[in-house]
Amino acid sequence: MSTQSTPTTSTDVNKPAAQAKPPARKLSLPVVLLLVAGLLVLTSVVRLITGADGITSTGQMSAALRLAVPIGLAGLGGLWAERAGVVNIGLEGMMILGTWFGAWAGYQWGPWTGIVFGILGGAIGGLLHAVITITFNVNHIVSGVAINILALGATRYLSIFTFADADGGTAKQSPPIDSLGTWTVPGVADGLHDLGDKGWFLVSDLAGLLGGVLTDLSPLTLIAILLVPASWWVLWRTSFGLRLRSCGENPVAAESLGVNVYKYKYLAVIISGGFAGLGGAFLSLVSSNIYLEGQTAGRGYIGLAAMIFGNWMPGGLALGAGLFGYTDSLRLRGGGENVHAVLLLLVFLLAFAVAYLIWRKRFLPGAVTALAAALLLVWYLLSDEVPSQFVSMTPYVVTLLVLALSAQRLRMPKADGLPYRKGQGG
Repeated sequence: MSTQSTPTTSTDVNKPAAQAKPPARKLSLPVVLLLVAGLLVLTSVVRLITGADGITSTGQMSAALRLAVPIGLAGLGGLWAERAGVVNIGLEGMMILGTWFGAWAGYQWGPWTGIVFGILGGAIGGLLHAVITITFNVNHIVSGVAINILALGATRYLSIFTFADADGGTAKQSPPIDSLGTWTVPGVADGLHDLGDKGWFLVSDLAGLLGGVLTDLSPLTLIAILLVPASWWVLWRTSFGLRLRSCGENPVAAESLGVNVYKYKYLAVIISGGFAGLGGAFLSLVSSNIYLEGQTAGRGYIGLAAMIFGNWMPGGLALGAGLFGYTDSLRLRGGGENVHAVLLLLVFLLAFAVAYLIWRKRFLPGAVTALAAALLLVWYLLSDEVPSQFVSMTPYVVTLLVLALSAQRLRMPKADGLPYRKGQGG
């Protein structure tokens, strides 16, 4: 008896391969550095065209760094939690706890004690989030929102009984706190400042960037910068980090290899809260030297966005925090004039995006991007300054745009936010 088989054509054989999407290539460090250098050159060109020298001045870059630090610390907190598989929407509440506890201890016992208490305050919020999500398996989003509301109410209640009766304090703000002080590289910073004032192409812009990093630098800013490579080393170069990340990728497989998944998740979320609390303490001890109700202003959520923009990696997170800090600083220095110059920068960036999309034969997204670039160019040509209402919205608009444009390259930990029970794989 003969068996009739269906002939297989070359089209059928190649069909699965044709349908399979090629994996997204990771950006290597040289490519990232090349992109950053290209952005700096483009910014220098925009500065020369518009005459908005403030967009790359030393003061602008210094303000951007100061505003980026709390966002970056909140993002690091989100990174630690989500690498262990726990979504931490409660970063905003943990930052609020860090601002209050940091100020409460800081005005009584000094700013360095305030830093320690700020970390502890955020860690308390992290511990609460861990108990709710890991032990009781409550939805991570619901738990995070509840912690944000609880932190806001708790700090208002505590302020009434502590700051209201203190000398120089009220029910919504703390007494003034001693400064941690600042540090400037002698000689080098002054030279860079003078070089930046000359207005030379690229040279002055690079001098402004370096001058912002080396001028009026708080010790806590330096600590925050060092925490980025330290987190990368711990999470990607130690056995502790490997076990922690395995809990966020496949907790069942990690448990089968002897990893105490609950312990690592708890540690990650508590550390996450500590980072967010440190970011909050930075706001009350460095940025303003006073606690003021509502001073986090959504930076916990922007930190979470920076983490997503960075694809759950410390380096990308730092770039995202720097971007959001820079756009936030635009409204403080130069306001509408600087943001107006940035419109032209966005036009150039969108033009490059259009060329890239057409090269990849993605014509519909390319057409939409070209339309957006044309509208921005018309806005730039028909106006001399951006309205103040839009200036205050700039950091949040940039947050949405960056997340929309970078969404296709994102890969979150596979078990991030998924419920887990000990022994469920048995």
